[in-house]
Amino acid sequence: MKPFTLFYDGACPLCQAEIVFLQNRNASGLLRFIDINSSQYDAEQVGVSCEEALASMYGQIEGEAPINGVAVFGEAYRRANLPFMTWLFTRSWMMPILGPSYRFFAKHRHGISGFFGPPLLKLVNTLYPHKSNKG
Repeated sequence: MKPFTLFYDGACPLCQAEIVFLQNRNASGLLRFIDINSSQYDAEQVGVSCEEALASMYGQIEGEAPINGVAVFGEAYRRANLPFMTWLFTRSWMMPILGPSYRFFAKHRHGISGFFGPPLLKLVNTLYPHKSNKG
């Protein structure tokens, strides 16, 4: 399996919580993390503008074109050895639910994250105290 890079919004506490969780599931080393607000993010190299990356979750399998939306989670969970989540996020019959739900979340993530993000980020940092939330 090829490495997969997640391009995430480091200004979103809920997004940060997900990244800390995935970093701690990254025993195989197949996940990489780049905050799109950092100097590590090169929009030209990725082929996705910062605006596009802020509007939807993007990821990239090494050597392939970027993917976005719900498909990103299936690839990430596969590499994080989360079989049930991988299965769930790769079922075509789930896309009518997951697709619109994710688009709603992406559009309103800062409001949603402002409420749910800080306690979830605190929880994952408590569960995984030795890991940084930086990619």
